Amino acid sequence: MNIEYKRHNGILMHITSLPSRYGIGDLGKGAYDFIDTIWETGCDLWQILPLGPTGYGNSPYSPRSSFAANELLISPDELLNDGYLNGEDIVNVPSFPEGKVDFNSVINYKIPLLKKAGRNFLKENREESSFNEFLDREKYWIYDYALFMVLYEKHDDARWQLWPDGEKNRKDEAIEKLYIEMQEDSRVYLALQYLFTKQWLRIKSYASSKGISIIGDIPIFVGRDSADTWSHPELFKRDENGNFNKVSGVPPDSFSPTGQLWGNPVYDWQKHEEDGFSWWKERIKRTMEFVDILRIDHFRGFDAYFEIDASAQTAEHGIWMKSPGDELFKAMKNEFGALNIIAEDLGFITKSVEDLRQRYGFPGMKIAEDGFNSNPDGSLNTRDTFLPHNYERSFVAYPGTHDNDTIKGWFSTLSTDMQSNVLEYLDCDEGNINWAMIRALMMSNADYTVFCTQDLLGLSSEARMNTPSTCNDINWSWRMTEGSFSDEIISRLRKLNRLSARGRDV
Repeated sequence: MNIEYKRHNGILMHITSLPSRYGIGDLGKGAYDFIDTIWETGCDLWQILPLGPTGYGNSPYSPRSSFAANELLISPDELLNDGYLNGEDIVNVPSFPEGKVDFNSVINYKIPLLKKAGRNFLKENREESSFNEFLDREKYWIYDYALFMVLYEKHDDARWQLWPDGEKNRKDEAIEKLYIEMQEDSRVYLALQYLFTKQWLRIKSYASSKGISIIGDIPIFVGRDSADTWSHPELFKRDENGNFNKVSGVPPDSFSPTGQLWGNPVYDWQKHEEDGFSWWKERIKRTMEFVDILRIDHFRGFDAYFEIDASAQTAEHGIWMKSPGDELFKAMKNEFGALNIIAEDLGFITKSVEDLRQRYGFPGMKIAEDGFNSNPDGSLNTRDTFLPHNYERSFVAYPGTHDNDTIKGWFSTLSTDMQSNVLEYLDCDEGNINWAMIRALMMSNADYTVFCTQDLLGLSSEARMNTPSTCNDINWSWRMTEGSFSDEIISRLRKLNRLSARGRDV
């Protein structure tokens, strides 16, 4: 990566999980306070999850757009400070639960409030020049996204594949008519994207002033029901009737005998190559406006991806298809120069995937929870490459990510024998296992370490962010309560940063 060598340490905390009186974390005081907390610990990284607008299931990895930002993260307090809401607008805030996001309640309260602010913004016209510059800069995607969202509301959230023919197939005459008829409502969404960007760039600037870099995240694939597939269907594999006929997933393994059928449309890579990867260039450019380092989920898909017939019920009969990863990253390097990318290289990783990652100098990932495996006699397999003492420098080490259980929750699920192996390896007792794991990773050779907020707070499975392959109202809903980071936790992490020579100079 294009960063002067030093040892880094950071905290993983998505925006939705920040404290806020509006039921969901946002770009207001909670975000600034969290940056201050990171600074106090001596860490120099803040990792977030994808920022896109979420749909069914609330997963940030299935956004309604690969370019747009989630309007729900806009701060009403910042809108008040900027004069686009007044005090009366935010007097009667519902009593939202403190420890979790109730997405339906948040949407019902916050979207009308944000739209009011958007209309006020357009009416007052105080930032016309900056707004017009923003629209021109983002014209590749933003007008399509705004119309997509208005049509979504018109059809009561029905998938765009079920819309009337002219709308779903983007017939020129129908779309031109819609742009005129729905201009007023569409411009509200344009305004909200501008206001989000304005608030976020303030956050990013504040973090930078504190010596803190932001690690962003994008999923490799896009949602089937998204503005991306609606506005650029030609970039995805389709049959003669225009239906997406190939979808993504992973093959059967020891964890899933039928594999995982993700269902995302797969790219028609030939079309991407023919136009010089313009869609990818626009996507990376937009994302890198928001972050300093970019984690790409399912990096192995740039070497080869698992393709399954869209009619299949499981992933058992898919096939591996080659991707033009080299051509893509060469094009990105020519366009942007050095790329600050973290490759999520977990799962079934071949030598060609490793070669691709190393060729471009992208750090990979290590998950310590995955390293505690047994030899045939039940002893710990100390040669496992996911154990901290085996880490090489060019990796980002985590106990677990948003997809894993917390350290304490994970430990509680282990067999008695494996629990003994873990305690012996970490040289600790059960009550202190989270800090023992954190210390082991920080003392490893990995250039980067990142820890979920839940592990720093010593929480168990009730605070897990996501359980893959499930869809419920628990996933993605965890929120930190105000004041959770005690002085003791901050001091302890600061000391470990000093002892392991990580983070800022502390």
